[in-house]
Amino acid sequence: MRKEDKSVIIWLLSGCVLLFVMVMVGGITRLTNSGLSMTDWHLITDTFPPLTEEKWQQAFEEYKKFPEYQLINIHNDFDLSDYKFIYFWEWFHRFIGRIIGMVFIIPFVYFLIKKRLSPETIKKCIVLLGMGAFQGFLGWFMVKSGLIDNPDVSHFRLSLHLTFAFITFAYTLWVALDLIYPNKIEVIKSLRSIARIALVVLIIQIIYGGFVAGLNAGLIHNHWPLMSDGQFFHESIVLEKDSWLLRLTEGKSGVQFVHRTMAYVVVGLMLYLYFRSKKYVLNTTQKKGLTTLIAIVFVQFALGVFTLLFHVPLWLGLAHQLVAFALLSTMVFTLHRLSK
Repeated sequence: MRKEDKSVIIWLLSGCVLLFVMVMVGGITRLTNSGLSMTDWHLITDTFPPLTEEKWQQAFEEYKKFPEYQLINIHNDFDLSDYKFIYFWEWFHRFIGRIIGMVFIIPFVYFLIKKRLSPETIKKCIVLLGMGAFQGFLGWFMVKSGLIDNPDVSHFRLSLHLTFAFITFAYTLWVALDLIYPNKIEVIKSLRSIARIALVVLIIQIIYGGFVAGLNAGLIHNHWPLMSDGQFFHESIVLEKDSWLLRLTEGKSGVQFVHRTMAYVVVGLMLYLYFRSKKYVLNTTQKKGLTTLIAIVFVQFALGVFTLLFHVPLWLGLAHQLVAFALLSTMVFTLHRLSK
């Protein structure tokens, strides 16, 4: 790492931390059913929550016009204090998004003026800027789907929003790693290929994690290792009349089956990468990356099992999402050290 790049690296890693926090708050927002509490989006005017009881009442009355209140909460003695609770999490989630924008744009302009960024890094940062803007659009695109007829967001849009946040985080980390490790090392192509495949499969698993969250598919078939007594592939998947594509992307049982089965594939690929690496002479960072990867993937697998068995309690759902971040971070780090 060059001394002149240190402040840029800290800036990028700060962005990674904020993205992590934002996704964690997004998880709380989802698990507390708070995501539809803010029924509009403005860049400036909803930066802060309502500051008077009158403003709170106005926001609550607006919320009452939409399906979540009319079809669900109207029957649950839902009052203003309940609304304030769900409003807070959605507002906080959006507020962190605004903070991320400021934390990225202001230092970026400063580094440009001071000529602290190489042309290659500038290009990468412009890509990051576009990814951040697109992520904001995806957030509103997701929320919008739950404000029309069905008081729940599209699981496709939720998964897209979640997965793109993970990808943005991964790319930000990759750009930082390029600056932390500027020197090239010998590339072991076979290990790099396996790591690339493992990363792609992990992202597919994250996509299906979004599907599971969006459909609340973790609340059914709460058994392991079988989906129910004696059934690895639950009979309800076969009995559905939709096409197999829809069964495995829109049906709760099918989505859960893919997610829980893909977990074995993720573990298997990472074990294969680890044991295959024993045939080569690796440097210290490569060894540490691979060892950490194996430890975290087993923790994540265990958390997934317990989250399912205990019917997705809030703390376990968040822990599962937190460790998914750690797993992706370690996978990106390991691939970077095997690629550069």
